[in-house]
Amino acid sequence: MDFRYSDEQLGLQETLQRFIARDYTFEQRRTFMQGAHGYSEAAWQQYAELGLLGLPLPEQYGGLGGSATDVMVVMEQFGRALMLEPYLTCVVLCGGLLRDLASPAQCAQVLPGVCEGKTKLALAAHESRGGYDLAAIATVAQRERSGWVVSGRKHVVLDAPGADLFLVAARTAGSPGDESGISLFLVAKDAAGLVMEPYATQSGSRAADLAFERVTLPAQALIGTAGAALPAIERAVDEACAALCAEALGAAAALNEATLAYLKSRKQFGVPIGMFQALQHRMADMYVAEEQLRSMAIVAAAHAREADAAVRTRTVAAAKAYVGGAARFIGQQAVQLHGGMGVVDEHIVSHYFKRLSMIEMSFGDSDHFLARFSDSLLAASS
Repeated sequence: MDFRYSDEQLGLQETLQRFIARDYTFEQRRTFMQGAHGYSEAAWQQYAELGLLGLPLPEQYGGLGGSATDVMVVMEQFGRALMLEPYLTCVVLCGGLLRDLASPAQCAQVLPGVCEGKTKLALAAHESRGGYDLAAIATVAQRERSGWVVSGRKHVVLDAPGADLFLVAARTAGSPGDESGISLFLVAKDAAGLVMEPYATQSGSRAADLAFERVTLPAQALIGTAGAALPAIERAVDEACAALCAEALGAAAALNEATLAYLKSRKQFGVPIGMFQALQHRMADMYVAEEQLRSMAIVAAAHAREADAAVRTRTVAAAKAYVGGAARFIGQQAVQLHGGMGVVDEHIVSHYFKRLSMIEMSFGDSDHFLARFSDSLLAASS
């Protein structure tokens, strides 16, 4: 199998690289972080003009019908530039979830706005007592008259402050932990009874906790079939994890380049510290980890939309578990090799380190995905 990017993908990569060099330097990024939503609205509109926002979405709704490998090209560059915009949550996670679960009428209502950069989405699925378990949902949606009433709380809803619509996972039957009985609802940010508590994350983006205090929704707010949303949510999260692996690859590669440049320029005893054999060995280990990370990111992208849920879960879990450990290793080594410069806010190394740490924890840390991989192997052998 040929794992090289196609000519079209290489062209997309070059376009993004030119955009980053011109409009998304490190200093510009630090300015974007101070905005109300923690990113650049102007950059978001440029992504729409470049077709990035519709890249993985169906053509009949204004998208390009791209593959997970196409998304990998974009996310790798996002990682290199530490781009702050909610591409992962809005386009890959929520856009993919609507693509797979929503009716044609619902897709036609929402997805064209996503492709045009006019509508931003965020997924409200995780709860404080559930940890990373997507089935541990206690938020309740009760059928009343001709609609639904949602009550409960969601925690660490990524990119929530800038979202226009939320995809909310709520239980319409069963108890927390049951895989059946979970439904998905489309909720506007200004819905009566929705209370948001926003905050900044360690890597500079924004998140929020959401409280649903008897939020009344129309019947058409239900996405898909009542009680059957969990498989689609898990599929969307797997696809998002594959995209995160690509983002980690971009950040790790850029961090290795920055570290090597520092070792060549920083001098002690009259020579560059990169001449010291012990540091050369550590740098070599970082590059080996990057290449292994690249391999796992490719594997994750190749299986991100695998129809067989067991194969997809096992493959993506293995990739995310390895990528998390490799990202942590590269980040820690880079900080140590830079010394005090590696942790100051004015230096990009500290921002790479924080973002790689956030990626390792997103949707589940390495231990969580290692356990998922182990459980999948046991299930396959029984």
